[in-house]
Amino acid sequence: MIDSELLEILCCPETKQPVTLVEGEAIDRINEQIAAGSVKNRGGNAVEEKIDAGLLREDKRFLYPIRDDIPIMLEDEAIPFHEVEQS
Repeated sequence: MIDSELLEILCCPETKQPVTLVEGEAIDRINEQIAAGSVKNRGGNAVEEKIDAGLLREDKRFLYPIRDDIPIMLEDEAIPFHEVEQS
């Protein structure tokens, strides 16, 4: 679980927009798509490891994965949220 104080200071490294924590059913759906091999990150690479949660950029375009309680705040590792949310 991400510490609430850390969550308050984290922001998108590209746009500096605030991020919000995404857990539960949305992450379960994304992990199903990852298992099926249908999720690519912003860098164009297939996402192969499931995620524990994510940090969604304020404009809801990109989700930064969280694995083992560590947010991966790299632009190329971000998952285009609109693509996984609509599937």
